[in-house]
Amino acid sequence: MNEHIAFIGGGNMATAIISGLLRQGVAATRIDVVEPVPEVQHKLSAQFGIRAHAKAGAALDQATLVVWAVKPQHFKDAAHQVRFHARGALHLSVAAGIPSDSIAQWLGNERIIRAMPNTPALIGKGIAGLYARPAVTAADRQVAQQVIQTTGDFIWLSAEEQLDAVTAISGSGPAYVFYFMEAMTAAGSLMGLPRDQAYELAVATFIGAGELARASDEPPEILRQRVTSKGGTTHAAISSMDDSGVKELFTKALLAAQTRAHELGREFGAS
Repeated sequence: MNEHIAFIGGGNMATAIISGLLRQGVAATRIDVVEPVPEVQHKLSAQFGIRAHAKAGAALDQATLVVWAVKPQHFKDAAHQVRFHARGALHLSVAAGIPSDSIAQWLGNERIIRAMPNTPALIGKGIAGLYARPAVTAADRQVAQQVIQTTGDFIWLSAEEQLDAVTAISGSGPAYVFYFMEAMTAAGSLMGLPRDQAYELAVATFIGAGELARASDEPPEILRQRVTSKGGTTHAAISSMDDSGVKELFTKALLAAQTRAHELGREFGAS
């Protein structure tokens, strides 16, 4: 990549992307970060050899790509500082919920791509949904893909509102997996396994099942049915969950996450 990249916010997602860019051969001298917390500034500089700044300034003027990795409630204030710099840059937002209309209004720039990644990006195993505004060119899309691919896979979306569904499914999704791992570990302990062994079994099972699903052309219903012999142990577990309405409750939970993602846009977007 020939881009000069400025990150606004230096948290986990920024760290994941910066790590990926450096692994792909992007020079540290081509990366700047605006991060107001001194401890985080120092950590980023020491870990990656990049330039970290307490606030937006002239150092951003040379940026051709700005990656927004701030919390939704801080986006507007940060945008009002950055809009005077990097005027010709492409903007890539990984902030949950903030609509591109708001970002365009705050920045005075229409070249905006929104991304919804997830935390497995920290180890290069993430997946992100991407949406581009009409002013974004094919070359801009390619730049965004190169950045996101350093942290895992991606899909392009045809409508911005679909990002709320991505947020509910994969953005928040790792927490659901960890939630079920908690339950499986606790159940294993109740059944007499040492907790560390129960946890090891739970983690390996999720990894293996995920890889099996990735390698298969069959839908999850078929994969599940192949493990569920009539009258067997798996059938007993699935029947118990069906009787308790687990699938319906889980769907309800994801819809709640989608609703909250939409609310964040209304709550912290342009007024």
